[in-house]
Amino acid sequence: MNRFEIPIQIRWSDIDQNRHLRHSAYYDYGATTRIACFSQHGLTNLKFEELRIGPILFREEALFKREIKFEDQVKVDLVVTKATPDFSRWSIRHHIYKEDRQVAAILNMDGAWIDMTKRKLAIPNDFIQQVFADFPKAEDFETIPFKRIDN
Repeated sequence: MNRFEIPIQIRWSDIDQNRHLRHSAYYDYGATTRIACFSQHGLTNLKFEELRIGPILFREEALFKREIKFEDQVKVDLVVTKATPDFSRWSIRHHIYKEDRQVAAILNMDGAWIDMTKRKLAIPNDFIQQVFADFPKAEDFETIPFKRIDN
């Protein structure tokens, strides 16, 4: 399966008093991976500013599988698990892998787009739709029914 994946450098500030990765750092690693994927596919901060649109999250959950310690080497991937045909709504899954490819955590999130001027949900333009169409898809990818967005 095609995946987008990046290595993550664990910082000392990511470690909690139990000497393992603090729970909120997992979410930070997912966000770092998403933004890296967006940027590498042309959805840079400047492009979002130009288009006056941005991604938002409705739900984010973590399933913790293995402990991560400061010395561990980790990688985080990204696949799209669900999307409407116009990519106005989407779901992404991240796996956080340890060096031996053991899954340390799975992150699931549901998102959409916000019009930065109107501060309302938006349907992305053709450029964003094509970028999302090119993102790696999960083996269990599904198209979700289109829901009308009232502006």
